[in-house]
Amino acid sequence: MPDAAVTVRGLSKRYGNVEALTDLSFTVERGEIFGLVGPNGAGKSTTLRILATLLTPDDGEAVVFGADTQTDPNAVREAIRYLPEEAGAYENLTGRGFLSFVAGFYAEDPDPMVERGVELADLDERITDKTGDYSKGMTRRLLLASALMTEPRLAILDEPTSGLDVRNAREIREVIQSYPGEERSVILSSHDMLEVEYLCDRVGLVDRGRVVAAGTPAELVAQTGTQNLEDAFLEVTA
Repeated sequence: MPDAAVTVRGLSKRYGNVEALTDLSFTVERGEIFGLVGPNGAGKSTTLRILATLLTPDDGEAVVFGADTQTDPNAVREAIRYLPEEAGAYENLTGRGFLSFVAGFYAEDPDPMVERGVELADLDERITDKTGDYSKGMTRRLLLASALMTEPRLAILDEPTSGLDVRNAREIREVIQSYPGEERSVILSSHDMLEVEYLCDRVGLVDRGRVVAAGTPAELVAQTGTQNLEDAFLEVTA
């Protein structure tokens, strides 16, 4: 049986007197979508940034496809793409130009990658417009396409549909849902419990810097005797 895509053990992280993470642990299997769910300040974004090698934990370890984020960060960076909630595109580039700019960092011949990005973004003729003229939903679709067109082994997505209308959110969910494969996994953070139940194979419920429960959405609901994932979360964090 292959090793897990991601193994996180005992992560701790402090910002001054604030304990952002306290002995946080979970695993992500190969080929699955794993959701991190919790309130603001629970430690979700800090965890994602550690996995993306943007932050160093004070204690514990995070291993991504066999590479440790602290001792082998370059190998981790080769395996991942990270899409933070606050990401944006260069406003003076067209959508296609932005995809070409990103692809140039990853491929000697970027054209096939760009065409894959154009297909994922699904912006039709607007792909040739400047991104400064895009709506938030269009920009988010372009950014997601720029991350997934490089076919990372691990896609790390922080609030991928935040602030989007129902149609745009649904289209982005469909792209995410179709992405994992035998050697490709996704970690996403979201406040939308319906989205998490729809997308995620397993979920880690995070509270005060710890994963307080983990399992499939159905398992978490059954364990807590509740009706849905939102109620399950409220039950375990009461």
